[in-house]
Amino acid sequence: MRLLVFGETGQVATELRRQGGSDVTALGRGKVDLSDPAACAAAIAVSDAQAVINAAAYTAVDRAETEEALATKINGAAPGAMARACADRELPFLHVSTDYVFPGTGEAPWRPEDPVAPLNAYGRSKLAGEEEVRAAGGPHVILRTSWVFSAHGANFVKTMLRLAASHNSLSVVDDQIGGPTPAADIAEALLVMAHTMAKGQKGGTYHFAGYPWVSWKCFARETFARAARDVAIRGIPSLDYPTPAARPLNSRLDCAKIEQDFGIAIPDWKSGLLAVLRELNT
Repeated sequence: MRLLVFGETGQVATELRRQGGSDVTALGRGKVDLSDPAACAAAIAVSDAQAVINAAAYTAVDRAETEEALATKINGAAPGAMARACADRELPFLHVSTDYVFPGTGEAPWRPEDPVAPLNAYGRSKLAGEEEVRAAGGPHVILRTSWVFSAHGANFVKTMLRLAASHNSLSVVDDQIGGPTPAADIAEALLVMAHTMAKGQKGGTYHFAGYPWVSWKCFARETFARAARDVAIRGIPSLDYPTPAARPLNSRLDCAKIEQDFGIAIPDWKSGLLAVLRELNT
């Protein structure tokens, strides 16, 4: 199955290229500028792809507070243009979104149909993308995920390992709870969904995130334990680690729908962590 993927060096895009092989045509920044929605649509119009996946995004959460217009163009207008171009050709369009569209209140896992209320500019920009994709009216999947990690790109696991080289103790936030998600598992899920949709399966909005749910502190401890790093971890509240953009305290995602409709099981992030650490040779 021929796939056109927006994104080339990001975590999910890299895994899509690995798993999809020669069937994947990846468009990085040097080929298509996501701040130019018309260029995104044009790339789809001339492609021979049988499905399109948007794995690219503006992901600088804190910087988005001062660059919301740019973030919204990349995360909102560009996916909208892609979705409309796909709708014109009746191509399945799969778009990666985020738990940040939710307010992060309570402790219950968020369901795909739950009300959204982003806490920050990044979340608002991603919600704008979701709304535009749905409005395009074509066959589509919006895949919300959380706490993505891999052996490449910037992510929490690699940050912790870097800090471990110069620190014997760290303070890590302990009141934000979510599901770490291996990028490899996200890519695999997207490929399964793309192939299934090409056969006529309907899409919609889905959640896909790792389990069991943990805090950032516990995620850090597991990382250091598996990597044999002797680093003491002290849990702190989010208020003790202020950031320009507010973070949701509850990032738990209910993933029952994706298993019901596509047979895709919730990933065990601890197994994914071991695979990433092996790749990093730790």
